[in-house]
Amino acid sequence: MSNANNDRRASAAAARAAAVGGDKKRERVMRIVGAAVVLVVVIGIILIAVVAKNSSKTPVVTPTVDPNAAIPTSVFAGSSKYAFGVPFGTGSANVPVLEIWEDFQCPSCEAVEKANGAGIEELAAAGKVQLIWRPTTFLDKNLANDSSARATAAWGCAIDQGKSREYHNAVYANPPSSEGVGFTNDVLLSFASDAGIEGANMDKFKTCFEAQKYLSWAANSTDAFYKSGAQGTPYGVLNGKPLDNATLADKAKLDAAVAAATSGQ
Repeated sequence: MSNANNDRRASAAAARAAAVGGDKKRERVMRIVGAAVVLVVVIGIILIAVVAKNSSKTPVVTPTVDPNAAIPTSVFAGSSKYAFGVPFGTGSANVPVLEIWEDFQCPSCEAVEKANGAGIEELAAAGKVQLIWRPTTFLDKNLANDSSARATAAWGCAIDQGKSREYHNAVYANPPSSEGVGFTNDVLLSFASDAGIEGANMDKFKTCFEAQKYLSWAANSTDAFYKSGAQGTPYGVLNGKPLDNATLADKAKLDAAVAAATSGQ
């Protein structure tokens, strides 16, 4: 009888162990599936560039293109190959040039920034590439607002205060709550604080922003965007050759592409 009880107890213990093991296995499968779904969503956002077309039927007043308008400190002149672009980093004349066309309202730009923005800046800071941000505001037409133009103009004011990277990153770290909502002026002003602009420099930033000093710079750069042949944003170009967004968003792939460009492959 005792042996029978022992057998029953052993069988029950084995059943409980199997059940626990099954639960843990199911949990692992669910975690893996959940992670895979998230990864697919992120990759989907990154791989699909926002197409540069006007899908809005509502007319939007856009800043005037004026090649002679003021440009922020260190920004390329309109006569340059990289007209109205914003340089970042310490790259010499011998390193590859990485251009990235961006629109501050572009969700795919935000996705790339979150995925590999730090890696892109690391290449530039290490002097392995000359990074040039190329701003465009075409989404203002698509979304029937002027947020991209005002955000770009505000960025210009931040560039003047030595906070190019910081303001750029603050905008992408705080995207609109939904497509088309855009940025209020108060929000764009708050990004200056996030970027570390303070004191007298904040006063200068506010004066610049309230005067909308760089709206025409935004328009000029957008005009250059249309003339460049870029089809949407983000749009990466390495030494004159287009880069797909999967490469831009992946540190290892981008590092390899830069290494190949450096060696002339």
